[in-house]
Amino acid sequence: MTYLHSIGEYFLMLKGVFGRMTKTSVLRNLILKEINDLIMGSMGIVAFLSFFIGAVVAIQTALNLNNPLIPKTLVAYAARQSVILEFSPTFISIIMAGKVGSYITSSIGSMRVTEQIDALEVMGINSKNYLIFPKIIAMLTYPFVIAISMFLGMSGAYTAAVLGGFVTSDQFITGLQEDFTPFHLTYAFIKTFMFAFILATVPAYHGYYMKGGALEVGEAATTSFVWTSVVLIVTNYIVTQLLLS
Repeated sequence: MTYLHSIGEYFLMLKGVFGRMTKTSVLRNLILKEINDLIMGSMGIVAFLSFFIGAVVAIQTALNLNNPLIPKTLVAYAARQSVILEFSPTFISIIMAGKVGSYITSSIGSMRVTEQIDALEVMGINSKNYLIFPKIIAMLTYPFVIAISMFLGMSGAYTAAVLGGFVTSDQFITGLQEDFTPFHLTYAFIKTFMFAFILATVPAYHGYYMKGGALEVGEAATTSFVWTSVVLIVTNYIVTQLLLS
């Protein structure tokens, strides 16, 4: 029953988010601030992880190609499929659940603890719209982050495979183009838009409805990361089953 109550509360929160809207001029400034905090502030860790994970995938694939009958172009093919289908959209989103999700939960939770949310309501402001709506709009730019992640993942794979002497540049580029299915990119970005909405709303829910003091803010951030990751993985399974099966 607790889980059903939480699910119902979550959807009621979403209804409130899109209810009475805050002034457009105020929302615009809030959205720009959230884009800077949530998106631009995450580019460093995303770029670092994407480049080196792409490199690791290429090296591991190359080291396991012991059969001389298997073409070397498979190194680039495997790296491309891994990065586009799962690593960039899914695993980067789980990492973002820790960074962005914890930030959202702790920032809204701190406002709940210090009664700033109550003050917004007293002033006649729709606190759900004021606090959560800008985060949802800001996270709609999240596919831009994933596109950069894909590019850097491929760059890391190319660097490791070619400079490591596992394949030639021509072999890597040939493998990168081999049996390419454009729908895989569509699938990846459909997932990314859904993940962006989850990353904005599930942590916001845990922050908005938390109770207690400063210690409970930390606990809410941890709980938020766990449940955001669970929802991301389940959504990933459902979307993959629907679009690729």
